[in-house]
Amino acid sequence: MNRGDRLVERGADKLQQLSETMAARGGPAAQLASELQEDAAFLRKLKPSLIKARARGGGPREGRTDESEQKTEVKAPAGPQLSKRPKAPGSGPNPFVVIGAALVVGIVLAKVIDWRGHAHPRW
Repeated sequence: MNRGDRLVERGADKLQQLSETMAARGGPAAQLASELQEDAAFLRKLKPSLIKARARGGGPREGRTDESEQKTEVKAPAGPQLSKRPKAPGSGPNPFVVIGAALVVGIVLAKVIDWRGHAHPRW
């Protein structure tokens, strides 16, 4: 057991002790005790040596048995798995169309103002 494993194990032991004392108190603290026990068990799975072994393909694998490790044929789904996405609330027109329309309206407005300016020149 290396130094990292000892640190993780010590932290898990402290969580385990804390959960036991909280369970003994009762009340709302007892409800959190089970969560701390789960955290301690999870922390023990995070030992660096176990992570290293799992990364290399060895070591224990959670939720797998010898039977489930046998290779099985995987079939592709028959059709699409997702339906069309619903429109987001408040989705409007394409922003490029809005910008283009504003540009055209601006140019037309500038031409009208310029045309009216020539009709009544100031001398």
